[in-house]
Amino acid sequence: MKSRQAADRGPSQRQLRVGELVRHAIADLLRRGGIIDPVIEKAIITVPEVRMSPDLKIATAYISLHDESQEPAVLKALGKYHGLFRTEIAHKVNLKYAPNVRFRPDETLEVAAKIDALLRRPEVQRDLARSSDLDETDED
Repeated sequence: MKSRQAADRGPSQRQLRVGELVRHAIADLLRRGGIIDPVIEKAIITVPEVRMSPDLKIATAYISLHDESQEPAVLKALGKYHGLFRTEIAHKVNLKYAPNVRFRPDETLEVAAKIDALLRRPEVQRDLARSSDLDETDED
């Protein structure tokens, strides 16, 4: 039951700290051009977040691309170099085990756009206006 409670609370401070260190190591390798691959060299890649597993053995790196049409090819190319990323992380981050790195597309902008679209729906606007009117009458 203890692990269920830990999962409900979200990532630990250590997971967040290590994830940020791993993010910097990955971004640094990409920025330096440490990977000689035409697909990766042509892409403008941003690594906005890395999430660590509770045991710190798996790092899930979320990537964002300037040109979304390159996403499948870039994800495939990055996956080929997981060993190089692991070696780079082992050199830059002081951990007992170097984590395996997985790459996933960053979907936070799409999720934010969906939420924004929901909030702009007429029925939601009506409910928000009604809630605002109720708040004003409570203050009187």
